[in-house]
Amino acid sequence: MTKRSLAPAAAAAADEEDTKIEWPASLDEYEKLVMRMTTPRVKVDNAGCTTATRIMVDSARKHGILLEAVQVLTDLNLSIEKAYICSDGRWFMDVFHVTDLNGDKVTDQSVINYIEQSLGTIHFARTKSFDGMTALELTGTDRLGMLSEVFAVLADLHCNVVEAKVWTHNGRIASLIYVKDCDSGTPIEDSQKIDRIEGRLKNVLKGDNDIRSAKTSVSMAVTHTERRLHQMMFADRDYERKPSVDSPVVVVQNCVERGYSVVNIHSKDRTKLLFDVVCTFTDMQYVVFHATANTSGEQAYLEFFIRHVDGTPISSEAEKQRVILCLQAAIERRASEGVRLELCTADRNGLLADVTRTFRENGLNVTRAEISTTTDTALNVFYVTDASGNPADPKLIESVRQKIGTSELKVKELPLLCHQKTERDDEPAVGSGGAMLLSLGSLVRKNLYNLGLIKSYS
Repeated sequence: MTKRSLAPAAAAAADEEDTKIEWPASLDEYEKLVMRMTTPRVKVDNAGCTTATRIMVDSARKHGILLEAVQVLTDLNLSIEKAYICSDGRWFMDVFHVTDLNGDKVTDQSVINYIEQSLGTIHFARTKSFDGMTALELTGTDRLGMLSEVFAVLADLHCNVVEAKVWTHNGRIASLIYVKDCDSGTPIEDSQKIDRIEGRLKNVLKGDNDIRSAKTSVSMAVTHTERRLHQMMFADRDYERKPSVDSPVVVVQNCVERGYSVVNIHSKDRTKLLFDVVCTFTDMQYVVFHATANTSGEQAYLEFFIRHVDGTPISSEAEKQRVILCLQAAIERRASEGVRLELCTADRNGLLADVTRTFRENGLNVTRAEISTTTDTALNVFYVTDASGNPADPKLIESVRQKIGTSELKVKELPLLCHQKTERDDEPAVGSGGAMLLSLGSLVRKNLYNLGLIKSYS
């Protein structure tokens, strides 16, 4: 089937649509038409809820599409206060109630247009482009001063760090670092230099008492940084430990009559929580068919009806325990331990090595870091504790600020989630262990109610 066989108006619309979508080269014209017919329909509504913007997505179902939708919203730093997911047969219906980090509705028309365009093309989603940079992936045993040594090696090898994110959890560290050659400003492609980078970084990551093998890799791959960090830590098996008393509550049960496994999560709320959970389900090859997410004050309650990709529920107690540990780890990886320090200064070669060396020399341990550069300005965020993982002495923090520059390194409070402003009608009941035990029928009716397809879900 070709465009010549389409009606003129349809052909013109197809031509216009082709200018908006970058089609895979392997698709023929018939496949393009089918995909256009199943393009997600997106509605952004600021009238239906008094305190949040409601975003509705209606699309053909495919594995991973829920993660792509949530990823679009979290990349904009939107707080998802409620979510209703319904995916049966071949169709996918989601409703998200979102606010900005100040707890306000999304009213900027340019942001609304971006949401509509991005969610409307999630079948062809593109991650943030890191073209022109070389990606370094690092995992190993965490220790005091680890990050300082990594950045010192990169500075010595004339690698300019443009973007980076570092997570630590359960004694492990994972980092995705994007670099350019300091002299040429181009990606690092020389095989001998790449071998030197990998070798020296691996020695740093191993240290003297590495309990597991350290891993380094250099690639030109384009990926979503935070999803890749989840994958790296999951592959590194950072979830293998007994949960602490402060771990999120995760309950897994089987709904035998419907063939689902039901996962309930009660956790302290924070931004990107839903993204982290859905990442884990997706990477563990589970499909979310129905779900609800609700927040109340500082608490979040999430419920998921899932199956394996092959359509079967969780089959054993050992698998249930693995799901629980993996979800707890995914939620905890991004949990911000320590004092948040923000560095804003002119970028220069060796800046990160100098700053993190000052942290190390003063007994501050970096538990998480987000590195970025805008033109010639470094915008970096560090979360630091003392060497034992306890809260750092404010006097020590002030001493470090004096050495780096009090006008450049500032202590910042975490942004608050303003859920008290959000509409709270018909909250689900919270059972023992903090789990929401909603029946499947109730869940589906609630999804349809919130989509405006029925008048009541009681």
